[in-house]
Amino acid sequence: MNKSDKKIENLLVKSLTEVCETTLHTVAGFEWITHFVNYKHFPQSLSIVCIFNTEAELQQIYTSKNDIYLHTLIQDKLSAAGIKLTNIDQHVSFDTEEACTRENNGKWNERFKH
Repeated sequence: MNKSDKKIENLLVKSLTEVCETTLHTVAGFEWITHFVNYKHFPQSLSIVCIFNTEAELQQIYTSKNDIYLHTLIQDKLSAAGIKLTNIDQHVSFDTEEACTRENNGKWNERFKH
């Protein structure tokens, strides 16, 4: 990772940590957030995954429109850090601890390979 990539990574981590801290207190069932990126194709390659505890809690975010809230919060935090994404929906996805346990025996590294 070169110096420029490290700078972007630090901005991503800082911004997504702020999203996580806010969301832990405002969205029921939210557990954690992570990201993946290929810096040769940044920002198009940026993928952000919001992890919830259960499938039921994940379904509730759609019912309560908290998916839109999360997309907006993530976009706002990234924009404030100078990271512009044209369509946040293409960069953010949701998953659950429950699904990872059921489908990958709780092994997130295996789950994220797909």
